[in-house]
Amino acid sequence: MALLLNIDTATEIATISISKRGTIIKAITNNNQKNHASFLQPAIKNLLQKTNLSISKLNAIAVTAGPGSYTGLRVGMASAKGLCYALNIPMITINTLEVMGLSSIRQTQDHSALYCPMIDARRMEVFTAVYDHHLTEIIKPSSMILDDGVFKDLLQINKIYFSGSGAVKMKKILDNKNAVFADNEVTPDSMAELSYINYIKKHFANVSSASPIYLKEFYTLSPGG
Repeated sequence: MALLLNIDTATEIATISISKRGTIIKAITNNNQKNHASFLQPAIKNLLQKTNLSISKLNAIAVTAGPGSYTGLRVGMASAKGLCYALNIPMITINTLEVMGLSSIRQTQDHSALYCPMIDARRMEVFTAVYDHHLTEIIKPSSMILDDGVFKDLLQINKIYFSGSGAVKMKKILDNKNAVFADNEVTPDSMAELSYINYIKKHFANVSSASPIYLKEFYTLSPGG
């Protein structure tokens, strides 16, 4: 049936959802990053109650593995692992930037452009990647120090849609007609779509050895994040 629990606590906004065959049944969000840890378990319980579903009916659990907030990633991964162990079901790990990129692709619908989600990593550093409209990697996920020369070659021949908290920094230093700064939201539908694709393809993580993708040793989005 592909009934999946999706956990995303990687960035400023946490979203917990239940989806069926890639379609959201119900989602709950939390906008206070400092409360992601205390929000997560009650949100899962609330979702199950509101959808009148038993946790035993879940077929898999998907979690954003990073990059993102150090604490948020640990909280999400630990909860996903614990539930997968207890329920004996598969775990799916998804790159946070892919979720952000797909949200931008779906909202923009510009098939000729590239998409660059960015997560603020303090000072002039961001976590970022570049994708085409098929979500194929053009530049793999990495941490990057921003200056006005980054993406210079790509921007000569491509329109690039920049999105996410890190794009605010990029907008201040980049003046290029091919750079578009999109105020696209990260939607739960995007994670549900990716988790379902991974479920169908049986792209499951090893529950015992899976770990967050930090991209650098320690990072917090905000004090307590």
